[in-house]
Amino acid sequence: MRLRLSSSLLGAALLTAFGALACVAFAYVGGTVDQGGSITGTIRYDGAPPKPIQLDVSKDREACGTHPLYDQSLVVGPDRGIANAVVTLPGLERGEPLKLETAVRFDQKGCEYAPHVAVFPAGSTVEVINSDGILHNIHTESTANPVLDMAQPGFKKTIRVRIEKPEAIKVTCDAHNWMEGWWYATSNPYYTLTGPSGHYTLSNVPPGTYELQVWQEKLGVQTRQVTVTPGATVVADFTLAPKRD
Repeated sequence: MRLRLSSSLLGAALLTAFGALACVAFAYVGGTVDQGGSITGTIRYDGAPPKPIQLDVSKDREACGTHPLYDQSLVVGPDRGIANAVVTLPGLERGEPLKLETAVRFDQKGCEYAPHVAVFPAGSTVEVINSDGILHNIHTESTANPVLDMAQPGFKKTIRVRIEKPEAIKVTCDAHNWMEGWWYATSNPYYTLTGPSGHYTLSNVPPGTYELQVWQEKLGVQTRQVTVTPGATVVADFTLAPKRD
């Protein structure tokens, strides 16, 4: 089953829509899952994989120009698998215990963010690292959480930030305009980030029918309904298409 993206979910509208969902977030209840099942699949690109785009490094070349930097907003493998897509079950209210992260590592190394997309439960703390030893500036675009605009000089190795509400948050650096990354805070522990192959798995899901959601920063959001039966695995593949002019 192939699903196509509505262009209305692109760009700034994507942030606004996610922020609106966060405003109606529910209280998740964690506990024992009886006869949990799994959801697995692959997120693929609709078309030939786009060629990597090299970024223009315009300053601080001693730290930023040690190797070529490439746009990470859409990374597609040779088999059309999409990396850095976030897969969640946003409406799931009960399941396995929710464990908050006390140190989600988000490094500034070689004037790019590592990881490019960091995914964690809302209420977790992001540890922003400056491995470059030069001035960076963390600037977030958010609606549910406070906007951050913080200088991080080279001597300030770590900044810790708690993200309280579910939301997709774009992160940029005012000192280096090519740097872009994302923090994705979820409402429950059922989330995963695709790797280079575009494959994903959500495990120990309570039996039931849910809305499965895929988010990708450039291609937007897709959803589909899935039914998990006790102890079984359901396959749910997605195909994401670029905006059609």
